[in-house]
Amino acid sequence: MKKLALVVALAAASATAFAAAETYSIDPNHTAPRFEYSHFGYSNQLHRFDKTSGKIVVDRAAHTGSVDVTIDAKSVNTGITLFNGHIQGEDFFDTAKYPTITFKSTKVKFDGDKPVAVDGDLTIKGITKPVTLTLTSFQAMPHPMLKKDTIGANAVTKIKRSDFNMSKFVPYVGDEVTLSIAVEAMKE
Repeated sequence: MKKLALVVALAAASATAFAAAETYSIDPNHTAPRFEYSHFGYSNQLHRFDKTSGKIVVDRAAHTGSVDVTIDAKSVNTGITLFNGHIQGEDFFDTAKYPTITFKSTKVKFDGDKPVAVDGDLTIKGITKPVTLTLTSFQAMPHPMLKKDTIGANAVTKIKRSDFNMSKFVPYVGDEVTLSIAVEAMKE
C-alpha cells in the first residue's frame, strides 16, 4: 500500500511539473505592433510602435495562458516625424491624455498544445473593446544564441478606428485597421 501511495504521489508531482505555467517577458527589441489602413484608396499605409512591454503566460499541457501587453502610443513610428506628431494628436491617439494602448487576454485558445487565438480586451483612448487575435504562427524553443527558453508568435486582428473615437477623415481614410503584432518573449 505504501508503494502504491508513493507511485501516486510521484505521478502527481510529475504531472504538476509537466503542466506548470511558464511566464515570459516580452522582448521589446523583437516585438513590433503594426497597424495598416487604406489611405484614400490609393495605397495601404503601414506604421508601427517602437516600445512594447508585457508578460505572456503559457501552460501548453493544460491549454491555458494569458497575455498582458502595454504599447507606448507615443512611440508611434510612421517614418515621418511631422506625421508622428499629427497622429499623436486629439483626433487620433491623443497621447497627451492616453499615453498607452493595452491588451489584456480573457482566453487563450489552443489546437493541441499550440495556442492559435487569444480573446481579450483592447483599450485605445480609454475605450475598451473585445477583440480576437488570430495567431498565424507560434514557436517555443530555446533561443539559439541566448540559450533561454523563448516563444514567438505573429498575431493579427481587424478593428474600426471609429470604435475608438478616431474617425477623422472616415471614409476617405479607411475606418478598418489591420493590427498585426510580431512578438518574442523570454522565459523569466
